[in-house]
Amino acid sequence: MELKEQLTLIKRLKSLAETGLVYVEDDYARERYEELWEISLQLMGGLTNKPFKALDSFFLREMDYPTVKVDVRGFVLNKDDQILMAKESVDGKWTIPGGWADIGDTPTEAVVKEIREETGLDAEVVRLLAIYDKRCHNHPPEPFYIYKLMFLCTITGGNLQHGFDMKGADFFSLTDLPELSEPRILESQLKQLFQLAKSDNQSVHID
Repeated sequence: MELKEQLTLIKRLKSLAETGLVYVEDDYARERYEELWEISLQLMGGLTNKPFKALDSFFLREMDYPTVKVDVRGFVLNKDDQILMAKESVDGKWTIPGGWADIGDTPTEAVVKEIREETGLDAEVVRLLAIYDKRCHNHPPEPFYIYKLMFLCTITGGNLQHGFDMKGADFFSLTDLPELSEPRILESQLKQLFQLAKSDNQSVHID
């Protein structure tokens, strides 16, 4: 079994334990779910080479039914068909602007805010291009289960400048991409998003 498949099973085990802890009423069963939760973190630590204590402090036990995390990203092309990208402070590599969707923001509000904060540019959403399940793509393993909403956006104003938590912002040709932050975006995804953006077909890629 591949590493990604093992990590997916561990995430499912963790989610089942968290669901049990939300709804359980029996103290004996609660102890069993607590044990399953700890086992899932121990297994995850073995795959990711992180100690259990670090993961235990990183993950807060869910107080409600555990759900998928949502990442929103804006795909923006300039008049020369270059892609707007931002340089991550975390790894010094590049991605299209975006991040976690905040509670209280619609998906389109969230992606417009991310573009502005990371690149200094004002934007508006044209349409949804894709919904990616990260498990179905060759991203590096990570502890969360994530859906990525990829929006085609167009620039309406502002000045190109990187945000306080980014190291750079610029436009790049699809044939001359910088080193990508692969936990966030893959070259294969950029190529597909470019094709979807330039196509007259308004279809949305799912998964």
